[in-house]
Amino acid sequence: MDRITDFMARRPRWSALLLGLVSATGFQPLHIWPFALAAMGALVWLVHRQESARRAFFVGWVFGVAHFTLTNNWIATAFTYQAELPAALGWAAVPLLSLYLAVYPGLAALAGWLIARRHKLPVFALAFGAAWVAAEWLRSWVFTGYAWGPFSMAFLGDWERAGLAGLLPATGTYALSGIAVAISGLLAWSLASRRWIALAAIIVVFSAGMFWPAPAEEEGFLPVTLVQPNLRQEELDDPSKFEEQFQRIAALSRPGNPVSRRLVLWPESGVPDYLREGYPRRYYVQMTAGGDPAFARYRIGQTIGEGSLLLTGAVDLEIGEVDGRERATGAYNAITPIDAQGNLGQRYAKAHLVPYGEYLPLRSWLEPLGLRRLVAGSIDFIPGPGPQTFDFGNWGKAGMQICYEIVFSGEVAEPGNRPDYIFNPSNDGWFGAWGPPQHLAQARMRAVEEGLPVLRATTTGISAIIDARGIVRHAIGRGEAAKIDTLVPPPAEPTLFARFGHWLTLFWGIVLLAVSLVASRLSARYQPDHT
Repeated sequence: MDRITDFMARRPRWSALLLGLVSATGFQPLHIWPFALAAMGALVWLVHRQESARRAFFVGWVFGVAHFTLTNNWIATAFTYQAELPAALGWAAVPLLSLYLAVYPGLAALAGWLIARRHKLPVFALAFGAAWVAAEWLRSWVFTGYAWGPFSMAFLGDWERAGLAGLLPATGTYALSGIAVAISGLLAWSLASRRWIALAAIIVVFSAGMFWPAPAEEEGFLPVTLVQPNLRQEELDDPSKFEEQFQRIAALSRPGNPVSRRLVLWPESGVPDYLREGYPRRYYVQMTAGGDPAFARYRIGQTIGEGSLLLTGAVDLEIGEVDGRERATGAYNAITPIDAQGNLGQRYAKAHLVPYGEYLPLRSWLEPLGLRRLVAGSIDFIPGPGPQTFDFGNWGKAGMQICYEIVFSGEVAEPGNRPDYIFNPSNDGWFGAWGPPQHLAQARMRAVEEGLPVLRATTTGISAIIDARGIVRHAIGRGEAAKIDTLVPPPAEPTLFARFGHWLTLFWGIVLLAVSLVASRLSARYQPDHT
């Protein structure tokens, strides 16, 4: 142990780099959560040892560069599914993004060091935890936000249990991250100072929380058919494959028996056709339904059958006049309701769009430099108004979050109009091996946090029915074409987080900071040490 701490003290930058990599293995798909706990504890100890604010920030930043590079390695895979930019650029894009994301752990390290550098490690751990809460919250919205991979994600249990994420209703995601950081620091203090009873107590309590048994499954309230057609990313935009894709998804969607009501769920990119009227004729040419949106809607209605309502990912266009000609000036990544008669309902338009994926920031500057979106097409998607609840009568009240939107804590349900469930269609086909399990984990966290079931339909997996406690009740793995016929799990009562949102996050950040300040006052008569 002394050799390890001596090396870390002499080589803080290399140590921070290694700790960042180790901490990322705590996330899915590896999910070695004890590694995340140990690595974060070592980081808290290491930052506490630094002799200047600049060094404290740099140690936190180096940790973040390594952590986010490994966590987000799936982004590089996205570059292999487009032709506008070199695929090898993806392997540069990930560390370049991480150089920015690492600023937030760096700021947390800096703030913790400035607040509690002169105090013992337990006090410092609490201050660092409070700073981490603020850093994750800032990362979720600055420059439109990138909330992927909160530290608390490592402490979500396996599919059959919520783990320590069961605390999310009372804390929220970012606060739980800060609490876990503080506990990691206390763990490091217990080990470094050889307080074996405290060390054992922390390990036992943490482990018990991770393996706490799941509650019994509650009876559902609405029949649902969730479809995963296994539409591979390389074929999604190939017009020659459109009809075969439709037939594949249709075959999985037909009712086995007559039903009085049934919800049918298709993924993002589930419909290759434009379903709405009013576009210039040339936009309908490559449609599977003979270029006729009315017929496209009709045969979808016939596919799902009487008593069924379909919610599907689709693309709608915004048409304007450019240089005297009608053309698409923008698009909406949408969820469209369709009934058995082929009637369209009000669309939900994705609000939290992916920079460089669904729109090109600073287009007038970057496009002349040769930069393009990764998603096919030259026009940008238009953001929708934000979380909305749609009342579908017999089919319940649906909240909707498309793909990436589900990762944003506190932004998935319309305030004051609570849904019965959240539908989360996604296309994870270009997310590599690490992206889909991480995406599923974050959808589960939203379910626990809000006390709402999440119904997740994807093109290639992982699709799942997640109950209001974050338990995966049914799932379809990656690369499978299959469906789930079951009942939508019931919603729970509104959680504390559902009621108070990020005011609860602020509360826990203040609690951690206040406890650290009180503890620092109580220990002020002692000389600080570095144990």
